[in-house]
Amino acid sequence: MKSFLSCSVAALALGLALSASAPAFAEDAGMASAKAAEYQPDPDAKEGGAITVTYKDDVSTLDPAIGYDWQNWSMIKSLFDAMMDYVPGTTELRPALAESYEISDDGTVFTFHLRKGVKFHNGREMTADDVKYSLDRVTDSKTQSPGAGFFGSIKGYDEVASGKADGLSGVEVVDPSTVKITLSRPDATFLHVMALNFASVVPHEAVEEYGADFGHHPVGTGAFKLSDWTIGQKLTFEKNADYWRDGVPYLDQITFEIGQEPIVALLRLQKGEVDIPGDGIPPAKFQEVMADPDQKARVVEGGQLQTGYITMNVTMPPFDKKEVREAVNMAINKDRIVQMINNRAIPANQPLPPSMPGYDKSFEGYAYDPEKAKAMLAEAGFADGFSTELYVMNTDPNPRIAQAIQQDLSQIGIKADIQSLAQANVIAAGGTKDQAPMIWSGGMAWIADFPDPSNFYGPILGCAGAVPGGWNWSWYCNEDLDKEAAKADSIVDPAKADERDKMWSDIYDKVMADAPWVPIFNEQRFTMKSKRMGGADNLYVDPVHIPINYDYVYVTDVQ
Repeated sequence: MKSFLSCSVAALALGLALSASAPAFAEDAGMASAKAAEYQPDPDAKEGGAITVTYKDDVSTLDPAIGYDWQNWSMIKSLFDAMMDYVPGTTELRPALAESYEISDDGTVFTFHLRKGVKFHNGREMTADDVKYSLDRVTDSKTQSPGAGFFGSIKGYDEVASGKADGLSGVEVVDPSTVKITLSRPDATFLHVMALNFASVVPHEAVEEYGADFGHHPVGTGAFKLSDWTIGQKLTFEKNADYWRDGVPYLDQITFEIGQEPIVALLRLQKGEVDIPGDGIPPAKFQEVMADPDQKARVVEGGQLQTGYITMNVTMPPFDKKEVREAVNMAINKDRIVQMINNRAIPANQPLPPSMPGYDKSFEGYAYDPEKAKAMLAEAGFADGFSTELYVMNTDPNPRIAQAIQQDLSQIGIKADIQSLAQANVIAAGGTKDQAPMIWSGGMAWIADFPDPSNFYGPILGCAGAVPGGWNWSWYCNEDLDKEAAKADSIVDPAKADERDKMWSDIYDKVMADAPWVPIFNEQRFTMKSKRMGGADNLYVDPVHIPINYDYVYVTDVQ
């Protein structure tokens, strides 16, 4: 996330996260349908008006099958819809394009009944054929979707992913408003998967018209539609007057201004020229902002299921040696890095954050020990160290954190040249197998796409993510752990949630024994809004809209 970042997807309180970790559908198995969760509209919300959001870097894509970074996640969620969604500001699932659904007793067959009359932005009504087309497209290897692995439990996925089949055999169009999806195995996370951006429904004719450029000409069913995109300058979203969900969105227009340095964006916010600085509070200004009562009143803070980490490409020497990766883990002073970001995080020792089910409280990880790290490097045949490259996103504080990592590595003889690049370039390097030996994930670090321990594995540590364009930048692939992960996710009985969480704890302990990562910290999310912005705080640190739920926020000064 995620991802989410800091693809900063905020999480809810621990209690919500824990309750959401149980299989979302288990209690509904065998029932005729599932009702949508109720959402009480904000009685103070006003319709109309426009807001301005700023970002330093341009948006890479608005294609829901491809987009997977901090900037575009919430944008895509406002342009597209999927079968499932969440109650705004929470992790509580509710049907979206599916009006209702049925689940077989064994948890392997999901029948979705679509809402009638839902229209794409081009005016055509959505049908079950569009749902199948979208799922076939996202799992097609030619699409190179970083989210393809999420759909691995659908029958026929392996054949599609390998190019042996043109479509998922497990996705069947029953009639124009009914889709039946058969899984090859029970999957405790499937309804969450069907709420991801990657599951968004797209019209085949628009994808075919624009081809690889669909990401710059998105057509969905969402609350907003793209009206203008001037590359390197701005994007403009306008309200979808035909949106199927009554009462939203409230805003008429959103302008995303590109090329704004975070400090400049903060100054413009103070002057009332900007409503949301998309890159957050500049670290250099954080203490100043929090010390000013007027500015602090506009800060929204939320916990989040986030881990920032360093990846080491296990396919590139010398990181193909486990002892080298373990030495790097021992070389990094995490406490110092946390201090650099004004203590807005806690040091991490494993992939999962502390509030995620499956987090192993007894796991000690790799202690900071430069001397032992040097000895381990010598044992691995690198007594004189070696040279490498560390890729980093060029937005503060990430270059400074990279410099701290560089200094720590130099203490054990590793000379790391920093490659400070725009977010999209770092993502592209990570998704290329032999390009980036090390990456500091800051600005793109993982935040759960949904509150379940499996989400920190499949896309970023599993074999399915170790593909061109994928998010597994360590290129770590342990097929035995993949099998254990599949076994854990086959447990659909909520009474066995503790057993499932323990299985995930064991999986992550084994991951750390192989040391493809250096987990650095678990971060809190801080954002700001102008005085005119309305809506509950949890919409500005929304758990799944990453970071902001644009569909439900509003301005208070509409005339």
